[in-house]
Order: sequence, then C-alpha cells, then structure tokens
Amino acid sequence: MSDFVIPRNARIIATFATLCLSLLTTVTQSLAQTTLRIGHFPNITHVQGLIAHNMSRHGQGWFEQRLGSDIKIEWYVYNAGPSAMEAIFAKSTDVTYVGPNPAINAYVRSGGKEIRIIAGSVNGGSALVVHKGSSLKTAADFRGKKIATPQFGNTQDVAARAWLVAGGLKITQAGGDAQVLPTANPDQLLLFKQKQIDAVWTVEPWVSRLELEADGEVLIDDRQAITTVLVTRADVLATRQDLMRKLVNAHQELTNWILKNPAEAERMAREELDEEMHTKFSPDLIAKAWSRIVVTSDVTLDSLNKFMSSAQSVGFLRGAPDISQLVANP
Repeated sequence: MSDFVIPRNARIIATFATLCLSLLTTVTQSLAQTTLRIGHFPNITHVQGLIAHNMSRHGQGWFEQRLGSDIKIEWYVYNAGPSAMEAIFAKSTDVTYVGPNPAINAYVRSGGKEIRIIAGSVNGGSALVVHKGSSLKTAADFRGKKIATPQFGNTQDVAARAWLVAGGLKITQAGGDAQVLPTANPDQLLLFKQKQIDAVWTVEPWVSRLELEADGEVLIDDRQAITTVLVTRADVLATRQDLMRKLVNAHQELTNWILKNPAEAERMAREELDEEMHTKFSPDLIAKAWSRIVVTSDVTLDSLNKFMSSAQSVGFLRGAPDISQLVANP
C-alpha cells in the first residue's frame, strides 16, 4: 500500500488557512488590549519608574504581570515636570511620576479637572549644590549670582525661587536680584564644570554627579521634601478606576520590594539610567545618590500644602486655590 500524499494545492490551502488564523488571533489579541502610557524622568528620585521600565525592557514587566495580559504598557521619558504635565493635558500620557509642584500647578491651571495624585513615590534626593569652597552660604549671598534648575516651574525651580525670596531677594521670571536659569540636567553639569553658573538646585543622581565629577558641595540637602508623586489624568481615573486601583497596588508592592531589595534595586535603576542617558553610571555614584532618597508610596493632602505656599510665594499660584480633590484613592 502506498503512503497517503496530500495534494500540493491542498497543502498550500492548509498553510494559507493557518497563516490567516494566526493573523486573526494576533489582531484579536491586539484589539483586546488596553494601552497604558506611563511617564517618568531619568532620575533616581523616580526609582519605581526606572525599575518598572527596566523590567518591561527585559520582558519581565512588573506592572504587566500585575495588571493582566490585556494591558500593554508604553513608557515615556521626560526631562522635568512641566513637560510631563503638558503630555497629560495633551492626553498623550495616562500616568506619570512627577514632582508635586507641577502636579499642583496643573491641577489649579485646569480648575481641578485634569490631574489626580494617586500615590507617593520618593521623598528627599534634591539639593542645592555650590562650588567647593564657595563663599555662598545664605540666600542673601546669591545676589547677582546664577542658579540652574531642571525646568521652569518644576519642583526644584520653585524651591530655589522660594528660598531666595524667603532670604530677602527679589526674584522675577526674567531675573531679579539673582538669576534662576532653567537648564536640562546634563547641561547643568557642563555649565557647572565650566563655572558659568554659581549653583544648581537639582535631584539625584545629578547632585552626586556634581559632587563627584565637578567638585561641588551640598549647601542645602532637602531630604524631608516630597520629591516625586504618581499622578494620573482625572478622566482615566473616572473611566478606568479598577485599572488604576490595580496600578496603585502594584506601585505599592514595587515600593516594598525596593525597600527589601536595595542592592538589586540599585543595580536595575543604574542599568535603566545607562539605557536612557546613553552613558555609564558607576555603582558608587548610584549608591551615593541612593543614600539621599526615601522610597515611599504614601502621600497626604496636608503634606502638599507646603508646596502650594512656595508656589504662591513666587507667583506660580495666585490666591488660595482649593486642592481638596487633588489626592485621590482609587
């Protein structure tokens, strides 16, 4: 008896049918997925974002595993808070790690309609750095001097302006008794090395880089301040509350994992910074930066009032806006 042979045309038809079925399955799965777009900055003060992004990069996504196979995570990297808030307003980002001042400003700017803080992230990790041996000791000493900050209106920018104003200096958006110069973090490092600026108010790992690579020393170590929170668009919270609840739970679990596994967390954060900044950060640098941050998922409305007062003192907020709805618990 001869072997049964499938006619060539039948094999072609079968192969085509298999390909069509595979394509249909892929398309169906794609249509069933919900994309969640998450932002963060290339800073140690955004450590949960760095680590979760790194896990996604290696196919072992922390959020993906906890939010479900129907959720696709897309990551976006911003230089500072105002850029991230513009992405929120443009609806090109759903959730982002960001400083408290840009979040408050965006909330007030939108009449409380656009932004909700859903968790804390990091306290500390920000500082005012001057040249080693500098005579600059108090705010009054900065008359006629230049201070760089990451971006106009970001948390460190507001902190620098408020500190100078509290010290008796008149500070305007264009100048005043001292110049506050919004400058991207990598550019701050170069300008500081060249001594074209007198000081920098920024966050880790840039604080430690200024110390180790540019002979800087910390004048103000702002370890108690809230540096980073997790925010979402109000419409996303309203329409995807279950998803946001899962996300906050996953964020809290990641925060606890970081606290229990600092060595591994440092390694992953450093690896992600290397990828995003296209450079190599030394383990010693990251360890130094790490020592200045407090990783937390807690945040309260009362703790944000200080930032609102600072923003008011330098003209970013006028009057006494109601921020009672800013912090939300999904």
